[in-house]
Amino acid sequence: MEYTVAQKIIKAHLVKGEMITDTEIAIKIDQTLTQDSTGTMAYLQFEAMGIDKVQTKKSVAYIDHNILQTGPENADDHLYIQTVAKKHGIYFSKPGNGICHQVHLERFGVPGETLLGSDSHTPTGGGIGMLAIGAGGLDVAVAMGGGEYYITMPKIVKVNLSGKLSPWVAAKDIILEVLRRLTVKGGVNKIFEYAGDGLKTLSVPDRATITNMGAELGATTSIFPSDDITYKFLKAQHREEDFVELKADDGAVYDETVEIDLSKIEPLVACPHSPDKVVLVSSLKDIKVDQVLIGSCTNSSYVDMMKVSKILLGKNIPEDMSLAIAPGSKQVLNMLSKNGGLGDMIDAGARILESACGPCIGMGQAPSTGAVSLRTFNRNFKGRSGTTSANVYIVSPEVAVASALKGYITDPRELGEAVKVDMPEEFVINDNLIISPAEDGKDIIVKRGPNIKPFPKAKELIGNVTGKILTKLGDNITTDDIMPSNAKLLPFRSNIPYLAEFCLTPSDAEFPAKAKKYDGGIIVAGSNYGQGSSREHAALAPLYLGVKVVLTKSFARIHKANLINNAIIPLVFNDVKDYEDIDMMDELVIEDAANQIKKGLVIVKNITKGSEYKTLPEVTQREKEMLIHGGLINLMKNKKKVGV
Repeated sequence: MEYTVAQKIIKAHLVKGEMITDTEIAIKIDQTLTQDSTGTMAYLQFEAMGIDKVQTKKSVAYIDHNILQTGPENADDHLYIQTVAKKHGIYFSKPGNGICHQVHLERFGVPGETLLGSDSHTPTGGGIGMLAIGAGGLDVAVAMGGGEYYITMPKIVKVNLSGKLSPWVAAKDIILEVLRRLTVKGGVNKIFEYAGDGLKTLSVPDRATITNMGAELGATTSIFPSDDITYKFLKAQHREEDFVELKADDGAVYDETVEIDLSKIEPLVACPHSPDKVVLVSSLKDIKVDQVLIGSCTNSSYVDMMKVSKILLGKNIPEDMSLAIAPGSKQVLNMLSKNGGLGDMIDAGARILESACGPCIGMGQAPSTGAVSLRTFNRNFKGRSGTTSANVYIVSPEVAVASALKGYITDPRELGEAVKVDMPEEFVINDNLIISPAEDGKDIIVKRGPNIKPFPKAKELIGNVTGKILTKLGDNITTDDIMPSNAKLLPFRSNIPYLAEFCLTPSDAEFPAKAKKYDGGIIVAGSNYGQGSSREHAALAPLYLGVKVVLTKSFARIHKANLINNAIIPLVFNDVKDYEDIDMMDELVIEDAANQIKKGLVIVKNITKGSEYKTLPEVTQREKEMLIHGGLINLMKNKKKVGV
């Protein structure tokens, strides 16, 4: 049988199930990554399992999100992660070493291996030929403990690239074109596998930009073959021994095919407030820009940074423009400092930020009231920048710099001859901000700050489930909406009781108060509920507040998995028209909930209106057991008791 690249990796790691689309499979995980925003909770959960040392080939803990230390909370959490990593066999990337996805690509990614990360942009690793998947912290903790990772076998979509990009058109424009065609819902339960003659024109950083933003499609992951370009990148990183060639078999069958002629793509921009609101840059006229930010895990590579530097050389930004640049890793920043590129940026008037996520996750650089901000990031959800009234556009580095120089959204082709930057034959290697774990960690004392609180735990599902509709929400509610992640709240990621006070407040300011008043209840929402970040806190905070059920038109993949892991019942309307019949404060009941979930059809009764709704759990047999036992941790404990 002929296989695609993704199918080859899945087949080599398959532990349970068969590679039949839409059935549950379990795969072995080779590597994991966490970052400090989600990592604290993941390591608390790992400790709760009582396993002495991680069972993966390599696990890495990164500090890249919570970098503003205005109080002790972030520093305390960093110290907790550093010591727990030292004790349990996990490599630790210190603050300043860079963004997890950029550093992992540079220093740890291995073609053909599986990577599970507690960050939704973990698929960045697909740019180097990894099967890299974003997940909730509990799933990552289980993988670190040697457990398999369960997914629904996705469809494989072939994205066939032909031709070559025109000058001033970037890899960012390729993924924006895919988003324009398929939307933020277009990738659910799919793996996007890139192929075609156009591959030979795309560097590893180009490919990583594309796989990174595949997360915005809602995809399980995205992947490129591992080829000569991959080898040259690894060799330049002094890691050629990690190279494995990976390509699809001739005659491999794909579920869908998307054809893209690279030569026909023009510079694109995603308009506020969604990554799929994509239009031609040339179609936007006279839009004044107040702020330009360049960096994030999407566009902070050495090549991206050098293009920016070359465009800025000898120029000055306007007096009313704020330009800030964040190189993605210490390696990139170090190389820029050595070759003069950093000085050219500073000469032009740019502000240089730390090598970290920073403004991409609302950690600093919030725009002014009503500002227009152009960003080379991956998400532009309303309020994510830290300023609710701001209009944020997603663009390539080329569009960002052109606009920073002109003061208006500008097609970079107006700048004349395009700059060219080649991949370096050798990167500067200095891993002194990566701390190796102890050979024997039994004597390492894990340091816990006072901000670390126990995470909430669900209970076994018994009898009827009742509750009021605490809030009714629309389509495309993000995890930023469910559990805000701004600079004021990020330091409290290890303190669920505190965070719960802000749960869903961007959409419903009274939600926490209602949840406490009525001892929990039910959330109703439209389609694609929970899109965006993998943050498990968007399930843990509702759990803490007593939310029992989330009833929607459809769910985003990672958030749905997080709800199930924490025993919040995810239900989907069998008839979406029933959504209109429900109002806030209606009283609902699910009689004998456990048995109904086992059968796969759940009747929800609206006591207030005298109505009934057929709903679908859309869960596997294993997930049914999780919901009934009270979540993944309880299921694991119960299986141990009976020797399963």
